Formats: sequence, structure tokens, C-alpha cells
Amino acid sequence: MKGIILSGGSATRLRPCTKVTSKQLLPIYNRPMIYYPLNTLIKAGIKEILIIVAPERAGDYLNLLGSGKDFGVKFTYEIQDKPRGLSDAFIIGENFIDNDDVAMILGDNIFEDDLSEEIKNFKSGGKIFAKPVIDPERFGIIEIDKNGKAISIEEKPINPKSNLCITGLYIFDGRVVEAAKQLKPSARGEIEIVDLHNWYLSKGELEVAMVKGEWIDAGTFDSLLAAQILAKEKLQDKLII
Repeated sequence: MKGIILSGGSATRLRPCTKVTSKQLLPIYNRPMIYYPLNTLIKAGIKEILIIVAPERAGDYLNLLGSGKDFGVKFTYEIQDKPRGLSDAFIIGENFIDNDDVAMILGDNIFEDDLSEEIKNFKSGGKIFAKPVIDPERFGIIEIDKNGKAISIEEKPINPKSNLCITGLYIFDGRVVEAAKQLKPSARGEIEIVDLHNWYLSKGELEVAMVKGEWIDAGTFDSLLAAQILAKEKLQDKLII
């Protein structure tokens, strides 16, 4: 399995902090933010990782992370010229993926859980990681039946059918590139990750795993503060880089 970290965007909600650097390079306690999703992938045994960045920040990532040799892995870098949706990452990474299974994690997502076994046990189709939230109208929401099987997915629903948020870690088999190419842009001009999930769901091939520990999408000042606290109090002995 290969890995992708999507670390583009301009993070306008975190200005002025992100005026001179990428959100994913901001410190979370004693490490740059991107180290936390890197830990998730590396602990799962993934050795080849594509890092997708905004063009104006590419040099910063290269200076920080290098080739990956210091981490025992190999990094490849690609530029996302403009945000076209999360599914665009698989089109950008087509040559890198090369029909292999791939786990993509968002560069601002921090998990308390060790998800290594869930990643290693992936067989085929698609796999998403869900977490109950108190404000489901802000997220992509998945509805499951009593057996834990996915029924429906909605993006930021006005009347949510559940409180299970789809977190920023996704695993897909080698068909993901062609599936992403088939997606049509949404009203906001992006090819949405929810549509990619629905592509696999329509085939009955979307698995749902539950996130038990804390999960933070560190895209606001409040969540950034929460991530600092989580990293200091609970994550230090779980990190390998």
C-alpha cells in the first residue's frame, strides 16, 4: 500500500499565521503538524508516501522533510496548483499510485488512535473512518445500519441522518484514479470526496471503521489549540518520528 498526504490549500481561516507558511507546517506542541499524519502512515508500514502541496510552499516541505530517508521511507512531491477538491489528489497522484492500494490522510488531521491494523487489514474497495460528533451539519456524514454497514453519505446535511462524521483518512484500491476521473465538479467547482465514497458505496464496496479516541481537524484556531493539548497530554509516547 502507498500513502498520500494532502497538504495544499491556503488556510485563510488561520490568517495571519498562514500568511507566511503552510497550515500543515505550524507547530503542534513540539512537532510540525504534518508529522502527526506522517506518523499514522509510517506506523502502518507504508514506505512510499506522496506529499501534495501548494506551489508557493513546496520548498518549505522539501527543506523540512527531504527525501524521507531520515524517516525510513521515500517521499515524492507533487504540486496542487489550486484546490479542486480532495478527490483531485488521486488524479494528481495517478503515476505514483500506479494501480496500487492507497491510503490518503489530510495533512491537518490528527488521530489519537493507532490505526495501523485497520490500514494493514484493508482488502479491496474503499474504507473510511467515522467518528461521532456533536455538530454533524458541518461534516460529511455517513449513515450505517445495525451491522455497521454503510447506507448513505451526505455532505454537510441540513437534517443529518446520523452523527457519524467521515474523518480525513481514506483507503481505496487501485480503481480510485479512474473513479476520481469520472466525478463531476460540485456547485463549488470541486470534485468532492463524498462523491468518491458514494462511487464505492454504490457498488457495495465501502467499509466503515470507527475511530474510538480523539480526532481533530486542525483547521481553526480553536481546533489548533485542542490539537496542542492532545499532542502534549496523550500523543508523545505514541509518536515514532
